[in-house]
Amino acid sequence: MIHLKKITEENFVDAFHLKLAPEQERFVSHPIRSLAQAYVYREQCQPFGIYEGDTMVGYVMVIYDYDVPEYDIWHMMIDASYQRRGYGKAALEQVLDYIKTKPFGSSDRVALTCHRENVQALHVYKSKGFTETGAVYEEEIELSLTMQ
Repeated sequence: MIHLKKITEENFVDAFHLKLAPEQERFVSHPIRSLAQAYVYREQCQPFGIYEGDTMVGYVMVIYDYDVPEYDIWHMMIDASYQRRGYGKAALEQVLDYIKTKPFGSSDRVALTCHRENVQALHVYKSKGFTETGAVYEEEIELSLTMQ
């Protein structure tokens, strides 16, 4: 069963070993970069390992944008050797449950960006109710969801 576990000093190195398929590397930043961003934005963000049992199979970061305000999902990825098992969809459900607790502030809006050619990820996000906003940032499109 998939579960999220906060990235701490005990497990951050496990995130460094996560790998995408070579053709996916242009879609998502490596967790090393993400963890550096998490450190910089530590007052408004939480990185998570995505676990199957005791094995980290992926990574995701939730950040709160005080300026908008909204929650953003950054750098979600599942290791290439664990893809196509439903882990991304299950993890996204848990991320949304976490956001519902409003850990950093009040907002019902959740946003993310996804490379327009990352068809698998777009399918997962849209299956959970995310819709395209029309905003485009280079090769990435923005999707959002209003939480109920």
